[in-house]
Amino acid sequence: MSDVQEALGKARRGVGVAGSGRVAGRRNRGLNRGGLTLLLLVAPSVFLLLLINAYPLVYAASQSVHKGSLIATGDFVGLENYVNVLRSEAFWKATRFTLLFTLVGVFGSWVVGLGLALLLKTRIPGRGTFKVLLLLPWVVPVVVSSTAWNYLVATPDSPLPRLFTSLGFDTPLFLADPTLAVVTVCLFKVWVSFPFMMLMASSALTSVDGTVYEAAQMDGAGRRQQFFGITLPLIARSTYISWILMTIFCVNDFPTIYLLTGGGPVDATTSLVVLAYRTVFQNFQTGPGVAIAFLMTATLVVISVLLYRQIRKSAVE
Repeated sequence: MSDVQEALGKARRGVGVAGSGRVAGRRNRGLNRGGLTLLLLVAPSVFLLLLINAYPLVYAASQSVHKGSLIATGDFVGLENYVNVLRSEAFWKATRFTLLFTLVGVFGSWVVGLGLALLLKTRIPGRGTFKVLLLLPWVVPVVVSSTAWNYLVATPDSPLPRLFTSLGFDTPLFLADPTLAVVTVCLFKVWVSFPFMMLMASSALTSVDGTVYEAAQMDGAGRRQQFFGITLPLIARSTYISWILMTIFCVNDFPTIYLLTGGGPVDATTSLVVLAYRTVFQNFQTGPGVAIAFLMTATLVVISVLLYRQIRKSAVE
């Protein structure tokens, strides 16, 4: 009994049961030396990454509080650029379109992607080939996709307007009418984004145990009850992650809009990122343009934090 108590006492003091604490002490010193060595090896890479990412951020923050240009920092004006941007009608018009573009891009592509993922989960002929074909809108460069859509809808002689005319409708100006341009750009975003959502949903659906559905069927649950009571809750974590990523993609999406409409007509499809680009590189107003970019970043951080909390809740549940 005394041997057991002595062994327990040595364990509490950090001493080995069969000997003194010298071995443990040597191990701790070895681990400390190894950790220090790893830290010294990693330090140059970490410093380089911080330099590459932190310097442009600090420099951009400095430009946002100065009244300068691309070649000169200019005079310090404090928060005047932010105030002027928030008072600008162009900023709020771009904000409204960015919000609409993001909502349609996120939830439109999610609905289409989830529907196709559920379809591909069933046993349909040529499922592998069908899945590869569905990835093409995402794999093909956006320059090629936008060129194809321009060919389809840009002019009255394009195939889609001619089809409407042959059916007895007025010739639609998809990229010249503000409302139709907004609809076209949003549909184009859904077109190029749904494969990403489909892959995320397919990956999440494969992790769902099929016995859960069998038990639900035995309890008399229908397909709708299974979808809302089993499928959506079990893939909720992956869904929130895809929403965060797609929100970032939509808000920061410059080529999709600029290549298709250039932000027109009459600024109907000008998003915040397009407005920031025009302000800096066309109007040469660096301060307001960078201020728009920082306001976008702050909004994305808030949205990401809110959705991340939902991820943690779904993980706990």
